[in-house]
Amino acid sequence: MGYGMKMRIPSLLWILHFMNLTKGQDNTKILRYRRSSSVSGLCQAGCATCSTMNGCLSCKPRLFFHLEMDGMRQRGSCLSSCPRGHYSTRSPHINTCTRCKEDCASCFSETFCTRCHPGHFLFRGKCEDSCPKGLTANAAMRECTECPVGFELCVRSNMCARCRADLYFLHGQCHITCPRGFEPDVQLMQCIPQVDCEVGEWTEWGPCIRKRSTRAYRKGKETRTRQFLRAPSIYGDPCPHLSEIRKCVTKKRLSQKRLW
Repeated sequence: MGYGMKMRIPSLLWILHFMNLTKGQDNTKILRYRRSSSVSGLCQAGCATCSTMNGCLSCKPRLFFHLEMDGMRQRGSCLSSCPRGHYSTRSPHINTCTRCKEDCASCFSETFCTRCHPGHFLFRGKCEDSCPKGLTANAAMRECTECPVGFELCVRSNMCARCRADLYFLHGQCHITCPRGFEPDVQLMQCIPQVDCEVGEWTEWGPCIRKRSTRAYRKGKETRTRQFLRAPSIYGDPCPHLSEIRKCVTKKRLSQKRLW
């Protein structure tokens, strides 16, 4: 059934209902109509009048008349608000729910979309196949987004998804140079965390060792070391010395008396 026909059905049902309501003065006919339109036995909640075949024919005040498919036929229902993909229209005679245009997932009126179906992008209340020059087709939000300077693709107006080729990406923003604490990755064109070298604690000083070539009888050297825990990145602080040497004095050996 065409879009125009769907729009005319609520009015058509209302006209048919009005004709049945005013048809003749035969008490038998009026009694039969009232029996088929009984709210307590036949009608859904919210219906003012209804029929077995077509459901609601009219609604109670402030409710919206909505047609929906029930197998091969359409049935009317009365709702407090229109379902997704429809917009509401109020009039003195009947309030109706009308389907949005085919490319609209939701709309405010017949001419103003608020969300598009996948593959279309919202721009000034309309769903377009592509966005005008200078705007980005945002697939996540399904709308044309105006990206700031340097953004090639953005999720929102202040959140970048891809930067211009000569800029570095970091936390949804584009940078000419990476901020403090970060360094550039020229292959990925991203700012990555700068890593400084990290070393452990010093060991205890080793034994005092005297070189045989040293003339001084009791002077020697002792050494201590430490391990590096994390290697630095390219621009990170390099590792300090991992060993230290200092002068020391050897302990005097106790002389033993020769026994005769």
